Amino acid sequence: MKNNIERHVLAVLVDNEPGVLARVVGLFSGRGYNIESLTVATVSEDDSSSRINVVTSGTPMIIEQIKAQLERLVPVQEVNDLTAEGPHVEHEFILIKITNTGPERLEALRIADIFRARVVDTAVDSFVFSINGSPEKIESFLELMRNLGMVEIARSGVVAIKRGEKRIDND
Repeated sequence: MKNNIERHVLAVLVDNEPGVLARVVGLFSGRGYNIESLTVATVSEDDSSSRINVVTSGTPMIIEQIKAQLERLVPVQEVNDLTAEGPHVEHEFILIKITNTGPERLEALRIADIFRARVVDTAVDSFVFSINGSPEKIESFLELMRNLGMVEIARSGVVAIKRGEKRIDND
């Protein structure tokens, strides 16, 4: 029996109507499943469909249960497990505030330059950087910044899309 905990990115196409997100989140919370990241936006030209990107973890059996339960929800049009279906691209955006002075301030700028983070606000004793990229890149940047006076983080959550010509239908 396989008990490995796996991280999965699910792309859930839903009807764009009030209460849909609450039902999807309720499914996770009601069964004790964790949501590591959640993003949602309208994706169809006529605004009739939204796409929910959910990052969750569990055993293969739990992931299959989550997908099956999502597919049974009335406003859900399609559930795609991007992790299981093959190559995909994941991206995330963060704003991070660093408060420091002296050598730590210069080091923060140097690290930001290496990671191609942009300074979007500056004050005498702080910077706000914006950075986007894979979750791994974001985590590496945060790990280096933690010792330099990091005080606040705002994260967008993961958005993901299949690579190649295969697509999730929006219309």
